[in-house]
Amino acid sequence: QVQLVESGGGLVQAGDSLRLSCAASGRTFSSYGMGWFRRAPGKEREFVAAISWSGVSTYYEDSVKGRFTISRDNAKNTVYLQMHSLKPEDTAVYYCAVARTGGIVGVAPAYAYWGQGTQVTVSS
Repeated sequence: QVQLVESGGGLVQAGDSLRLSCAASGRTFSSYGMGWFRRAPGKEREFVAAISWSGVSTYYEDSVKGRFTISRDNAKNTVYLQMHSLKPEDTAVYYCAVARTGGIVGVAPAYAYWGQGTQVTVSS
């Protein structure tokens, strides 16, 4: 059974940093792209960042460019999202996902497996 478990969320102040982790189990995902999405209160789920199977290519939503970094450790079947300079508008539930292909993709239908999410709350 495939399982993705996010961790690392919490309550922080504006300007702080957090590092989210997503550990995958049930199969090896080293050949697939992975990504992070988020859903803020009252809003639709939105793409945040994606990384290719090798980790060489990454892609970010404009509002997080320069502040967030996605990375992966295929030996650990884990993907990370390092977040710096957090803003109140980053408050959301963050979800990791495994893509259906090895490339970088920025749309939810391109992802096959999803985690349950971890809450990130940024106070002003």
